[in-house]
Amino acid sequence: MWSFILVSAFVLFATAVTLISYRLGLTKTDSAGVAALIGFLLSFLPPLALIYLVFLSLKEDVAIV
Repeated sequence: MWSFILVSAFVLFATAVTLISYRLGLTKTDSAGVAALIGFLLSFLPPLALIYLVFLSLKEDVAIV
């Protein structure tokens, strides 16, 4: 029972971090896919994933020409 809850929570967290990283990557970086991949990999270490999301959100927008 507890293992199902923990696995479900991790899958939900990893999905959320990946999607948020991708959405932020669309405006904050030149390659949103790489931002999402980094977010997914860092979701295995939750404190680093949250720091990464804060870093992306505080980053300046990329100028679209």
